[in-house]
Amino acid sequence: MSTPSARQPHAAVRVTRQRRAVQAAMSAQSDFISTQDLHAALRESGESVSLPTTYRILQSMAEAGEVDVLRSQDGESIYRQCAAEQHHHHLVCRRCGATVELQAPEIERWTSQTAQDHGFTQVDHTVEIVGLCARCSAQAPAEDSSDDEGDDAPGAA
Repeated sequence: MSTPSARQPHAAVRVTRQRRAVQAAMSAQSDFISTQDLHAALRESGESVSLPTTYRILQSMAEAGEVDVLRSQDGESIYRQCAAEQHHHHLVCRRCGATVELQAPEIERWTSQTAQDHGFTQVDHTVEIVGLCARCSAQAPAEDSSDDEGDDAPGAA
């Protein structure tokens, strides 16, 4: 899983019509989205980008630090173009996918100290806090039980 981080310098990427279409579609997204859902949105808008090409472009964008990648409850990669230029973490609503970007210096200190205590170097980490946003909690608090968690995970089909 990729860790949200500062934009990384990377090898020159050929800017194709398909890449521009994927970048534009990602810019229009406010929450995390799966590759398949993004591909469907591209098709609905009249863009002809194959699903494998959409996967490759998103992976390339993730490697370049242009998008963040999380894993949904069902293990699917979901992507979002984040506003933060530096390392950050997320609160993610498991029902609607709403996301809040977090700066968490206390987590950074704890991570560094824990790694140092155990002799680890070149440490990387990702923290996602998954729950229900206030809106989803207010809509149907009784619907969520530990038995059905993840059924409506962001990016789920």
